[in-house]
Amino acid sequence: MTVPLTAEQRTRMRAFLQVLGNTLVANVTSSFLWFALTFWAYLETKNVLATSIIGGSYMLLVAVFGILFGALVDHMKKKAVMMLSSIITLSTYLGAGAVYLAFPESTLIDWGRPWFWAFAGLILVGGVVENLRNIALSTTVTLLVPGDRRDRANGLVGTVQGVAFMVTSVFSGLSVGLLGMGWTVIIAVVATAIALAHLVFVSIPEPRLVRAGDAAMPSFTFRGVLTTIRRVPGLLALIVFTTINNLVGGVFMALMDPYGLTLFSVEIWGVVLAVTGTGFIAGGAIVAARGLGRNPVRTLLMVNVGIAILGIVFALREWWWLYALGIFVFMMIMPIAEAAEQTVIQRVVPFETQGRVFGFAASVESAAAPVSAYLIGPVAQFWLIPFMQTDAGQRSLGWLLGPGEARGIALAFVVASSLLLVLVAVAFASPQYRRLSQAYADAPPPEPQAAGEDAAPDAAEPAPEAAVRSTTDAAVDSPLPGRIPPV
Repeated sequence: MTVPLTAEQRTRMRAFLQVLGNTLVANVTSSFLWFALTFWAYLETKNVLATSIIGGSYMLLVAVFGILFGALVDHMKKKAVMMLSSIITLSTYLGAGAVYLAFPESTLIDWGRPWFWAFAGLILVGGVVENLRNIALSTTVTLLVPGDRRDRANGLVGTVQGVAFMVTSVFSGLSVGLLGMGWTVIIAVVATAIALAHLVFVSIPEPRLVRAGDAAMPSFTFRGVLTTIRRVPGLLALIVFTTINNLVGGVFMALMDPYGLTLFSVEIWGVVLAVTGTGFIAGGAIVAARGLGRNPVRTLLMVNVGIAILGIVFALREWWWLYALGIFVFMMIMPIAEAAEQTVIQRVVPFETQGRVFGFAASVESAAAPVSAYLIGPVAQFWLIPFMQTDAGQRSLGWLLGPGEARGIALAFVVASSLLLVLVAVAFASPQYRRLSQAYADAPPPEPQAAGEDAAPDAAEPAPEAAVRSTTDAAVDSPLPGRIPPV
């Protein structure tokens, strides 16, 4: 049963909702330009290798900078982190606009020349830096939302991501198709500037200083965060599972848009993604209303069973409605998986080191996707697609995949999803699954102010260093029962 909120908790919840609204604007903008870049690159080059490199590069950059982003979140106020993210994103989008204006589009679209990759790279960097904001948002849930409501708050985060996806997938396709890439970049620049201006007036009540053992731990390396993760039985296994899961997911990241663009025009494909994107909203709303159950770890694995089965069947025939329905269901269950992982980490990891744990998870999980994305592009382009267009391919696998233009991509989906199904079965049978489930059940929700820090608006004067030192020492010396102490 949910406990009624106190007056202070209601104030914090209002602050959380303001942060969530600002994040919606920022995510809409970065998703808008990211989708547009993918559509534009494929339509102009007609090459899945280019889109797989773009997608893989995005995930690779997320992996490279995840630890750094997590350390920044732990060492800076959350509003300052979000401001930094918006400023860098705005700068990179302005740079991309300058590159676009410097070259005619006929020159810029040649993906074998450096200017194409300079243009795409600036947009990618702007999108990657948005992950700094997303890590901060995950820790803000712990900071501002009572423990018994965090799974539902994570569901609201999923709903916001769904709204962003739905809106941007429509307008990205329409913008590229009707306005062109130049105007699309201009729209992104203006929207990013508006989000930055709005963020200036958003207040996030938070402790004066939240640091844990900084002098004893290198903040920007793996060593300290690994110590934290290893203290929770099964948590490292969860991250490893999600990492392998992302290895399979890289196949979908690289090939879903090319497959969709063989069935629809770019304008209609954007509309299809918008309609199916309501699945994100539905999934997030389900979590916000009903939570994740008593064991979010089990919920996460069950969701992946559904994803694997879905990936096997949603492209078995080249039917537009089957693909669209499959994407809708896929998007509906993805926020549940995301909320489950975040809820587990928010409960078993102290607030003072959550940024680094979220950053570490983002790094190692994202590092897997570029591997498969880079591999599947040339494999699909030069082997799977040509093979399934031959008589031999149709004779051997036509009974399963049927006829059509993109049967090679469908084959990649089936193989990747089958591997995922095997992985989930192994995870269910593992002792790490049982240990992490027990650790979640035993750990009370970590409260960032349990050690006595007083929240204050951003504009307040910093607390004296002695007070900060005593707060940190108290948190380290007297961990709550069932919790791991901050590292």
